[in-house]
Amino acid sequence: MSSAAPIPDCFADQPPIAAEVARGVTRLFCRQDWFAMCEVPLPNGRRADLVAIDPKGHLTIVEIKVSRSDLLGDGKWRDYLEYCDRFYWAVPQSLCALLDDAHFLPQEAGLLVADRYDAAIRREALLRPLSPARRKAEWLNFARRAARRLSAQIDPTLGLGF
Repeated sequence: MSSAAPIPDCFADQPPIAAEVARGVTRLFCRQDWFAMCEVPLPNGRRADLVAIDPKGHLTIVEIKVSRSDLLGDGKWRDYLEYCDRFYWAVPQSLCALLDDAHFLPQEAGLLVADRYDAAIRREALLRPLSPARRKAEWLNFARRAARRLSAQIDPTLGLGF
């Protein structure tokens, strides 16, 4: 039996505040009947910090940033837009003002301010519906990944390959 962890240790390679922001966002989403998974690989080779599904089947990607240098140095986030209906930035309060810059698409990208206890929507994300074929493919990816992670609770060897 492998000793590898079957479920990703979300944000293990990030400062602890990243997990705290994710926790706050997850709490906000649960109150809205949205459910999220962390560190979800996308078909283009990128990995989304959080992917959530809402009651209508819309998929939301959340990119968590906790430092100014990480936020300003990130050039890959636009690669996520073709895999979601909504895109949000999630940051601690101290980074909010930076996300009003045109580079971060404030007319399209939403903004969540979060800490370990909760999150608030500072700016709603624009709903840009996926094509039906892409939506179906992403729903299947989401559902199968969630099922694999749950199966790993029964048999840890089943979760390998996150």
